[in-house]
Amino acid sequence: MLHNYLPVLVFISVAVIISLVLLALGLASDFLFPRKKNDPEKLSPYECGFEPFEDARMKFDVRYYLVAILFIIFDLEIAFLFPWAVSLENIGLFGLLSMGVFLAVLVVGFIYEWKKGALEWD
Repeated sequence: MLHNYLPVLVFISVAVIISLVLLALGLASDFLFPRKKNDPEKLSPYECGFEPFEDARMKFDVRYYLVAILFIIFDLEIAFLFPWAVSLENIGLFGLLSMGVFLAVLVVGFIYEWKKGALEWD
């Protein structure tokens, strides 16, 4: 029974040894190859060539997140359209109708978002 677990024990021990060696090499590299001192100009905050005028932790408007979600939704739509287009000959009329339903649902969602004003930047 113990010989069944021997490969697992060898795998875990090799993983622990490799991780400890890599950790030791990482710590030793800090002592062997110290980092150069950065000057104050390199450590200064940078934002498009001028000093930042607001805190980086300020709250963003919800519309930014909404646009990001819309982008992900329509990007996934394109990701589903490529394999469908490649295999259209194999899936036949059922594939065409199911993709038509899929696109219709997305168009209805897009029209709903448009009517709600989600795409406007007042």
